[in-house]
Amino acid sequence: MPEITQNLVAKDGLALFVHTWAVAEPKAVIAFIHGFGEHSGRYKHVAEFFNKNGYSFYALDNRGHGNSAGKRGHAPKYDAYLDDIDVFLAFIGSQTSPKPVFLYGHSMGGNLALNYVIRHKPAIKGLIVSSPWIQLAFAPKPVLVTLGKMMRSVFPGFSQESGLVQEHISKDPAVVEAYKNDPLVHGSITASASIGILEAADFLNTYSGEMPVPTLIMHAAEDKLTSQPASEAFAQRVSGPVTYKKWEGMYHEIHNEPQKSEVFNYILGWIERSI
Repeated sequence: MPEITQNLVAKDGLALFVHTWAVAEPKAVIAFIHGFGEHSGRYKHVAEFFNKNGYSFYALDNRGHGNSAGKRGHAPKYDAYLDDIDVFLAFIGSQTSPKPVFLYGHSMGGNLALNYVIRHKPAIKGLIVSSPWIQLAFAPKPVLVTLGKMMRSVFPGFSQESGLVQEHISKDPAVVEAYKNDPLVHGSITASASIGILEAADFLNTYSGEMPVPTLIMHAAEDKLTSQPASEAFAQRVSGPVTYKKWEGMYHEIHNEPQKSEVFNYILGWIERSI
């Protein structure tokens, strides 16, 4: 189906960019939230798979990412990201007749989606998260965390390089090369954004309440960026209709691994059982 792009207006007036890949009379709608430093355009192949199977796919560029406005890697506060998801879902609701909506977040987007569903309890059909940032797979440098905490109150827009190892996103060299050469990919994160996300991850890493909607949590067994054991522990700790899937032999971006068709079909099967 044709790809449509447009801008939304965030609650604080910032311009938010959205990709839409819609089908006529969809079975359901998928609302996608991407990871840190990337953008929604990297998910065209994911959208095409779900379009072919009868699902519309909407994808938001997080503020400070991709074609959305704002300083790269910046949010004035963590709740701004969740407010943006409010706007995004309201937009989807205005574009479609009543259809089941599945929120889907990857990595940092998984952190946002989990926190959004737990805190806002939206009227959606289900939640999908892949390689969520519940805990990093490595220990961030203490001096950088301390500096971030200090600067958040006096200079929240203070920016540092994330230090993300690009070779760890996928085992497919072509994916890594495309990522390195993508002009919309960046590696900067500000004090207010980084500390806010770390605090939100800490909340998830100790949360033991109920997931209010059916939830699919997936993680790559060999993820070197976000922690697979933390995701598995979260899935075991929370109550409610939660499915956990560990993908052996994969790196962080399970949707970009050589076995990605297995991942797509697994998600499709879970969605069709959940409608």
